[in-house]
Amino acid sequence: MSSIQSKTKDKNYELEIHSSTGHTVIADEPIEVGGQNKGMAPDEFIIAGLAACISATLKMYAQRKEWDLQEVKTSIRFVDAEKKNEVPSIETEIELIGELDSKQKERLMVIAGKCPIHKMLTKGLEINNAMK
Repeated sequence: MSSIQSKTKDKNYELEIHSSTGHTVIADEPIEVGGQNKGMAPDEFIIAGLAACISATLKMYAQRKEWDLQEVKTSIRFVDAEKKNEVPSIETEIELIGELDSKQKERLMVIAGKCPIHKMLTKGLEINNAMK
């Protein structure tokens, strides 16, 4: 089970984030909203997680099948809702590099939608906030 601890820093919205696996990253907000742009904004971390999950899932699947998938490039962006009751969306573009036939590419695109983060974002999850 993954866990994250974060704490605010002295400067506005800068955060130091620590993972249970020993990694540390900095998050911040863009300058135009009062941050210092020292790290990715929170929404960027969400789509970065999706990009990482899609890429790793496709590499794992292709390796098990012994397919020649040499590289996966993803381009992901949030699209804001244009109307009040609409839901924002995420658009992904996936480039598969290697000697793959059309059937293999089609299958990999199906598998991209089955990575754990993709499933979590599309099916939903419950968030329980508790005060310490």
